[in-house]
Amino acid sequence: MFAVIKTGGKQYVVKEGDVLSVEKLNVEPAQKILFAEVLLVETGEKTLIGMPFVAQAAVVAEVLKNFKDEKVLVFKKKRRKQYRRTRGHRQQLTEIKIVKIHPDTAAVPADELKFETVKPTAAPAVKAAPAPAKKAPKPPKPKVEVEQKAVKPKKVKKPKAKAAAKPAPAEKSKARAKKATK
Repeated sequence: MFAVIKTGGKQYVVKEGDVLSVEKLNVEPAQKILFAEVLLVETGEKTLIGMPFVAQAAVVAEVLKNFKDEKVLVFKKKRRKQYRRTRGHRQQLTEIKIVKIHPDTAAVPADELKFETVKPTAAPAVKAAPAPAKKAPKPPKPKVEVEQKAVKPKKVKKPKAKAAAKPAPAEKSKARAKKATK
């Protein structure tokens, strides 16, 4: 007998006694959990396929430990730009052992299924502050026509005469000659 379960955005083919690492579950070690998102159950005589999940099917697992995966290095570089960045990441994982696969939980005693139900596709519950009361929408402002003023043309600066501002080279040499003689 095997089943396909969904947890952490991934699908896993599991059999009783399998040990696998899945995305982190908020469950302490040595606790049992119930996976309600079962996509397929193969019992030997029949195969139950869910659309998307098999109704009344469940997989019971025991949490062995919570741990971090090996470090993955992320290196970025842009050549000839003196840009290099190295970052590391260690994914949080949970190691679980599959205890039992129940193709139909209606036939199972209620005592056997008193575990924490895990639905990892839902975001963890976060206590949010109560939303503030919505204010009534403001009435639209009346449109007011504005008279446009005439635009004044920009003043254009006239270039100054360069010849009048600077003495000619010949005049400079005459002025120097007078100073030298004095």
